[in-house]
Amino acid sequence: MPKTQTQDDIRTTELCEPLAPDNQARNAAERSVSRCSSRLSDAASGSLFGDYASLPSAYDEMFKACGAPRSEVADVVRMLDALGQSGFRARKRMAEAAMLRGGVTFTVYGDKQTTERIFPFDPIPRVVAAKDWQRTEAGLEQRTRALNLFLADVYGPGRIMQEGIVPRAAVESSKGYLPQVRGITPPGGVYVHVAGIDLIRDPSGEFIVLEDNLRSPSGVSYVIENRAIMKRVLMRVFGNANVRPVDAYPTRLLDSLLDCLPVSPDTPRVVVLTPGPYNSAYFEHSFLAHRMGCDLVIPSDLFVERDRVYLKTTAGPVPVDVIYRRIDDEFIDPEAFRADSMLGVRGLVGAYRAGNVVLANALGNGVADDKAIYPYVPAMIRFYLSEEPLLGQVPTLSCSDDAERARVLENPAAYVVKSVDASGGYGMVMGPSASSTTLAALCDSIRAQPRSYIAQPLIELSTCPTWTGERVEARRVDLRPYVLTGRSTWTLPGGLTRVALTKGSYVVNSSQGGGAKDTWIVDEL
Repeated sequence: MPKTQTQDDIRTTELCEPLAPDNQARNAAERSVSRCSSRLSDAASGSLFGDYASLPSAYDEMFKACGAPRSEVADVVRMLDALGQSGFRARKRMAEAAMLRGGVTFTVYGDKQTTERIFPFDPIPRVVAAKDWQRTEAGLEQRTRALNLFLADVYGPGRIMQEGIVPRAAVESSKGYLPQVRGITPPGGVYVHVAGIDLIRDPSGEFIVLEDNLRSPSGVSYVIENRAIMKRVLMRVFGNANVRPVDAYPTRLLDSLLDCLPVSPDTPRVVVLTPGPYNSAYFEHSFLAHRMGCDLVIPSDLFVERDRVYLKTTAGPVPVDVIYRRIDDEFIDPEAFRADSMLGVRGLVGAYRAGNVVLANALGNGVADDKAIYPYVPAMIRFYLSEEPLLGQVPTLSCSDDAERARVLENPAAYVVKSVDASGGYGMVMGPSASSTTLAALCDSIRAQPRSYIAQPLIELSTCPTWTGERVEARRVDLRPYVLTGRSTWTLPGGLTRVALTKGSYVVNSSQGGGAKDTWIVDEL
C-alpha cells in the first residue's frame, strides 16, 4: 500500500508510527516492572525536588512561587520526593523498558538519523485536583455541543451565517468545508463523535482552549498505555493518590458509536478503518480496534452495494453498521472526492447519505476546527446554547480581516502567527523570537494569502516538574482531553499531557523535541 499522508499524519506527527503492540511482550514487560518496582526502596537517597525552581512567568502545576507544593497536590509531591533521585532514575529506566518491549515506539517522517524510538515519556505525573477539573469538564462538553450544532447548521439551514455571526466567506473558503455533504444528516445527528480539544493553563492557572480537533484526534492510546505503566512503575504513589481511571475509554467509545445507530441490529458490526501499517498512527488504530473488540480493516476489505457497506470475510460479505475511520475526507471515496485515491471505498458517501452507515467522525468536520473559525466559537455557544462560555480562549486576530491584518503587519514581532491548516507545531512563527528575515518573509506570505493566517499574543504556558536526565526542571505543557458524544457526552478524566522537553521551548510535539506525561485527576481522600 502506498505511503500517503493523511490528516492523522498532519495532526499527530508527534505520535508517528508506533509499532503494533505484542501482547506477550507487553505482559512480560509489565510483570518485570512490577517485580522491580516492589524491590526498590522508597527511601532512595537524594531529594527529587530538592533544587527545583519554577519559571517566574508561568503557573507551575505543582509548586507555588515560594517553592512550597500546592495544597491540592502536596501528598503526591511528598510521595514522589520520597523516591529520591536514584529511586526515580530506576523507575524511569523501567518505564522505558516497558515501552520498548510493549512496542510503544514512534517514527518521525523525515528523520534522517533514526526511524524508530521510544515514545518520550516522563514518569512525573501531571496532577490536577478534581475540583479544578469539574468546571473544565463542563466547559469541554459545552464547547463540543456547540461545535456539533454549528456543523449541523453549516451543512443545513446556515442560520449562523445568515445572521452574520460567523461570516459566510470564512466558512465557504475553508479547506475543511465540503459542499458535497450539504444536506446530509449523519445517523443520530452526531458530527463530532470524538473531540480532542487542546487546552493550556494561563499564568492565573485557568484552563483555556488553544485549539479544536474534530476530524481524527489521535493520542488517546498513549493515555491508556502511559497509565498502565505508571500503575506499575509508581505502584505505591498511584495507589495512594485516588486517581480517576481512564481504562473505560474504549468501551465508552464503542457505546457512543453504537448510540448513533437509528435501528440497532442484533449483532451490530463496527470496524476501525485504517490506511494501513505505514500510517503514522497505526499503533492507535490497532490498539483501539483490539480494545473495542472490533475488526481492524483497510479499504480493500470493504465494498458498497446498493448503498450498503459490507466487510469481506471468509464466510461471505457481512453488513457494516459503523466505521470509525482514520482516513481523510478527500481520500475516503474516489467517487465523491479524489478520483486518484487508493485509500477510499467507492460508493461510501452514497451509503452515508442514505443513512446506512455511521462515519465517525462525520465528513466535513474540518470546517469547524479551522483556526480561522476558532475566534467565533464563543459566539457559537451563545447563539446555539444561550449560555456564556465556561472556558476562555486565546485572543485571536484573523488576517483575512483588513483591520486585524494591518495590526499584525505593523508589528509581527508581537504575535505568534499560525497557518490555519497546519498543526503538530508546524506552520507557526514565534514573532517575539523570530529574526527580521523570517518576519519579513512572513509578512509577504500574509499579504499574498491573508485567509491562511491567524495571529495570537504569546501566552505563557503552565509548567510541570519534568525529569531532564540529570535533574528535575520546569517544562511547559499543554493538555488534550477527549470528549465522546453519542446520546450523551462524556469526557475522559484528564487526557494526553504533552510536554516541551527542550529547555525554553513552547513546542510540545514529539516531532520537535516534546514528550508526554500521565495526567492524574485526583479526588480528595
